[in-house]
Amino acid sequence: MTTHARTDLYPTRGAAEITTPRQDPVIWSAPGAPGPVAVKDLQSFERDGFLTVDQLITPDEVTVLHTELDRLIADPAVRADERSVIEPKSQKVRSVFEVHRISEVFARLVSDERVVGRARQILGSDVYVHQSRINVKPGFGASGFYWHSDFETWHAEDGLPNMRAVSVSIALTENHDTNGGLMIMPGSHKSFLGCAGETPKDNYKQSLKMQDAGTPSDEALTKMADRHGIKLFTGRAGSATWFDCNCMHGSGDNITPYPRSNVFIVFNSVENAAGEPFAAPARRPEFIGARDFTPVK
Repeated sequence: MTTHARTDLYPTRGAAEITTPRQDPVIWSAPGAPGPVAVKDLQSFERDGFLTVDQLITPDEVTVLHTELDRLIADPAVRADERSVIEPKSQKVRSVFEVHRISEVFARLVSDERVVGRARQILGSDVYVHQSRINVKPGFGASGFYWHSDFETWHAEDGLPNMRAVSVSIALTENHDTNGGLMIMPGSHKSFLGCAGETPKDNYKQSLKMQDAGTPSDEALTKMADRHGIKLFTGRAGSATWFDCNCMHGSGDNITPYPRSNVFIVFNSVENAAGEPFAAPARRPEFIGARDFTPVK
């Protein structure tokens, strides 16, 4: 396993599960720092680990983005690209990674001040895109994402040293309470659950379809759910959910006729750049964990 010169604040992928209190701030900017997020919303983000915006983008913008999503997933070249993940059962496109590099339309969204401005304010610095993707959850059986902390993977497999990253999920279809929406355990970001078991070689090839390494135990998840509860996110197309990198979250299968599509962007602080993995044999490909730390402008 790769050795790491930096201090490992969050041990994981060892012989047993281990819980570590969070060692990092949640809001990194100084009190009163300017930005689009109101003080009361920053306070709720600090407490709960997430923030919702009812309409981050307009209906017309949703139409443009959804049309681009449809174009990408219908493109045989995109489907054949290693950055695309295919549903095992239906053989439909499930996700397309590095979408801000594939598409000018999504590149503009990443640099939109409504989007990147909130990330800068929460993280207290310039930011770069650690990961971007479109998620397509077609109806009639699209599989969900099992419970996990993104930071557990990004720390173990991408070498992010600190909890100084934030994700935004922007809905491109309506998120009903029935079509496999995002679920988060409020307040779970305040402690880190280090998972048991070593990281297999090329784990990303399996984990993008079905999470295994980095999966919490049933016992740990039960304790966390009893303590924090579970919040299910619904909202119209154009709504957005921002959440801390260490939130315990997941989503169920979508067995309804109604698709659930979103664009997912991970911003990381330029002061928290990825290094060598803390608990994996090798780095993941750059389309999953970026190594270009150029700030978004």
